[in-house]
Formats: sequence, C-alpha cells, structure tokens
Amino acid sequence: MSQKIFTEFPSVSTEKWEEVINADLKGADYDKKLVWKTQEGFSVRPYYRAEDLEDIKFANTLPGEFPFIRGTKKCNCWRIRQNYHAYTLGCEEANRQAVDGLKKGVDSVGFCIKNVAEDQMPVLLKDICLKSVDVNFIHCCPGKSRGMIDAFLKVVAEQGIAKDEVRACFDFSPLRNLTKKGHFCDDAFDKLADCVKAVAEYPHIRVIDVPAYLFHEAGSSISQELGYALTVGSEYLSALTDRGLSAEEVAKRIRFTFAISGNYFFEIAKFRAARVLWANIVKSYSVECSCAQKIKIHAVTSSWNQTVYDSYVNMLRGTTEAMSAALAGVDSIEVLPFDHAYAEAGEFSNRIARNTQSILKEEAHFDKVIDPAAGSYYIENLTKSISCSAWHIFKAVEDKGGYVVVFKAGEVQAAINAVAEKRNQAIAKRRETILGSNQYPNFLEKASEDLPAEIVKDGSSACCSCEQDKIAEPLKSYRAAQSFEAMRLATDRSDKQPQAFMLTFGNLAMCRARAQFSCNFFAIAGFKVVDNNRFETIEEGVKAALAANADIVVACSADDEYAEAVPQIAAAVGDKALVIVAGDPECRPELEAKGITNFINVRCNVLETLKEYQSKMGIKEL
Repeated sequence: MSQKIFTEFPSVSTEKWEEVINADLKGADYDKKLVWKTQEGFSVRPYYRAEDLEDIKFANTLPGEFPFIRGTKKCNCWRIRQNYHAYTLGCEEANRQAVDGLKKGVDSVGFCIKNVAEDQMPVLLKDICLKSVDVNFIHCCPGKSRGMIDAFLKVVAEQGIAKDEVRACFDFSPLRNLTKKGHFCDDAFDKLADCVKAVAEYPHIRVIDVPAYLFHEAGSSISQELGYALTVGSEYLSALTDRGLSAEEVAKRIRFTFAISGNYFFEIAKFRAARVLWANIVKSYSVECSCAQKIKIHAVTSSWNQTVYDSYVNMLRGTTEAMSAALAGVDSIEVLPFDHAYAEAGEFSNRIARNTQSILKEEAHFDKVIDPAAGSYYIENLTKSISCSAWHIFKAVEDKGGYVVVFKAGEVQAAINAVAEKRNQAIAKRRETILGSNQYPNFLEKASEDLPAEIVKDGSSACCSCEQDKIAEPLKSYRAAQSFEAMRLATDRSDKQPQAFMLTFGNLAMCRARAQFSCNFFAIAGFKVVDNNRFETIEEGVKAALAANADIVVACSADDEYAEAVPQIAAAVGDKALVIVAGDPECRPELEAKGITNFINVRCNVLETLKEYQSKMGIKEL
C-alpha cells in the first residue's frame, strides 16, 4: 500500500516557515535569539528539515557497511563493563568482586593493575571463563607490557581456550603517559610493536588504547575529544607501520576509550562521527579489510561531571550518559559508581552502576534497535557538524607533524585549556548548571568529616611507575564542580555557619521570587538560609532578622520598592549584619552613594561573589 497520509495538507516551504519565525521575532536578531553557538565550534539551527539531509553522503548506508555511520555490527549489543582496582584491593579481593559481578550482570571485567606483579595473573583470573568473558587490563605500565601479556596468555593456554575465542584488551598507551604526565619513553613504540607481535595469533586481543577520555577530563569540547583522539590513533598507525607492522594489523589492535558527557544528543552524534572518521583514516593507509576499518569503542560515563555534594545525582547523570552511548552503538560501556569521585566503590554503588545498564537492556530494550537516531534531521546534522569540526582539528595536527610534535609544543594543551576556561566561567556564572553544586544545592547537606580536602582540589594522579624527565606540560584532569565544592567545604570545615536571612516585603510575587533565588544562592556556599513568606512592614522584618542573629540580611522585593526601603533597612540593621540587595535595580547608583554596595543577581559571577562573602564572614579558603 503506497497511499501517503496527510496528503490533504499542503506542504510548507522553508521560506514560509522563516517568514512566520521572523514575524514572531518582531525585528529581533534571528541568530542571537534562535541559533545556538556551541563550544564545539559550529552553530546549531532552531530546526532542520528533510532538505538538510540531501548533502550528507553517509546518511543512506546500512549497519555494518562502510563508513559504519550506523554501526560496525548488525545488532546493537554492547558489553556491560565494571572495573576492579587490583592495586588497592589486592588481587584476591579484586578477583572475588569480579566473579561476583559476573554473576550479577557484568560480562566485561576490567582490572586496574598499575603495579601488580605478573605472577599474580592466575589469582586475578581465578574462576573466570576467558571463553565467555571480555577481560581488560587498565593502567598497564609500559615497562611491564610484554610480561603482562605473556602471563595472560599462559592462563589462556592453561584453560585450553582456542585462540580465536579469547577476548581481551591491554590499555598500553605511551601517548597516555605523555598526555597525562608529560613523559615519553624513547623505546615506547618499540615495546608497543613487540606487544602487537605477541598477540598476532589472537584475533580478538587488543593491546593499544587511545585514551580520549583524558581530553574530556581536562575540560575539552566534544569535537576536541574526538579530533585529538583520532590524532593519537593515527600516531600509533604511523609509528608502528614505520616499525614493520602492517596498518591492517595495527588497526585491529587499537581500542578507543571515550568519555560520555552529559550533552545527550551531541554524544550520540560524536560516536557516530567517530566510526566514520576512523574508517576513513584507516582506509587512507590502503587497508581494505572491513574488520580493520571498524573502530572499537569503549565508553565510560563522565568523571568530569561527577560531584561530591549531592552525589546521588551522579546516578542520574550516569544513566543519561549511558543511554546516549547505548543508542549510539558502542561496543562496551562502563557506568562509574556514583561515589567514584570520593570513595572506593562498594557493593551498593557497584550494584547501582551495573544495574543501570541492565535496565537499559532488559527493561528499556535499548539493545533491540540499531542506530535509532538514523534519519533524525537534527542528529544527522549534528553528526556531520561534529565530523567536520573534529576533522579540522585532526588535519591541523597532522599538517604540523602529528600528535607528539604538537603536544610537545603545547598547542593541544593551550586549545583545550582555552575551552576549559570558557566552561569554567560559564559554570561560575551559572550559564552552565551543575545540579547540587552551583544550582539547587541540598541546603541541609554537610560534608563528611572523613572527606579529604584534596578531593575538591585540582590535580591528577600518576598513571604508571615509569620515571622519565618531562618533555611537555601534561593535561590537568579536574571535575567541573571542584571550585564550588572547595568553597562549600571551606564553610563546612569552619567553626561557624553564616546565616542569611530573607527580609521579604512589598510585592508578593517579586519578594518570593527573589527570596527563592537568594536562598539558593547562599546555600551553594553552605550558608544557613532562613526564608520568610512576607513581612507586613520593614520594621517587623528587621526585628525578626536581628532576633535570629542573622549575619546577612537580604532585601527581597520589587525594584521600585528598593530606593526608599533599603536605606531604612541598612540604618536599622547598622553594623549588626551585612545588608545585601537581591536584584540589580535602576536605583543602584543612588543606593551605592548611600553606602549600600552589596548586590546579587543572575549576572553575578556566583563563585567569586560567594568567596567574597565568605571572606567577610571570616571563612578562609582551603
């Protein structure tokens, strides 16, 4: 049956839509009002139509077909990954937790081994059937690379598993060491080539990791994460083919580990774009094997987005992040435990993390449809835009000699730091929201006495024991909420909790709106807030504020009430409390002339403003 529905309705051209939109704007600037300028370096229009797909060449391919925009597989299956820290838990406990996880939904285990001895491999893998479980070794020290592989292959042989049935990944990555620590071993690529040769007979063992997540953890844009990750992957292809390996063999040994940010649709587009771009990069090395052209992607939920305060919200962040990666068709996903930022994962946090993915599979059926975003005007255009933006970054790095050259020159760091600073400013001014940290905090929460202050300070940990001279300044990993958390922790660790009292008067709607804004504002710094419905008179409000021993009195009303009322409040309060005006009224110069200089409003740099008030309250920075 070919009958079309809605044929009785005439089609509406783009020109007609634009006419109506411009009429509704009443002369306002179209681009400023409706076009989104992204940090990825491109603009997003307010709507898209079928005609916007006409020049997207890859949009009409099928799953499993080059350039793999719709997926490298003809299904949307992915593995549920969970990591266990063998170097802190010990190998026996890490193994116990891994075996327990396998019984409860995990089918891909990761062991963070860092300085674990090679002879502990049998302990790590005890009771794990390598024929059915995907095993990953994380934070692998380059100096122990070949030894760890040999130890693993010995266990494989003891289990009697066919070489084409074992699936594993070692995240050897000399360029991770360069990116995270600024170190680079002269013989690193030689050791990596030796690792590739060691697994030549094992088609499903990968020994090279591209740590794209490091760019994300430093505050990069999505386009930067993808673009720089591709340059790292290309560097491995180039370096190892120079050492006699074929590009096909090298490509089959590489896995990319991406972070998943909270930008839901952009993340779906990022993973789709990654498949297209990597396939074309590999093909440019004259590789015709489709298996080698297919990118292998492991996705991990964002540590940059996680918070220490109101940490249960991290469960929700992890859920939406995992959703975008699942819909995008990645190969495996790791949902970080909600307390990852400040604690060693326990049974509860691990259970919630793995069950998040189990729900997406078993109850939400995300694994039943391949690339559900296909054909979406918006996402197809996002995929194209991110592809172009990331490809521009990739080409710029390649033209200058590759990742190592550009990173040593500090250009990667400078570009990412510039974006990170813009994001930091957006967070400080609440143009970018971090729930529970810079907006809508839990008013009653106090940090645990056991929480180390270092958790909320900038810094990154070492990734291996390799001691080399720094040849470049490393990227600095941090979390978006850290500055706000450090500020609030300073209040929690001080010997007093300042009290902000809402002196509400006049216009009911305005005084309530501004009281709610102000309560939220001061609670971000851990101040105690006292809200009030509305006082009948200013005198009544001042009396209540002084009776409550308020440190801060916030005048909350309509702008036209402030010129007369605020000086009265200031005179009545005197030096017993700090008077602050909620809003940015036209009478501000008049009030400032009378010595009233404290104002809070939506245009404030919330972080710096609250630090100033902390200082006035005698609270020192950590």
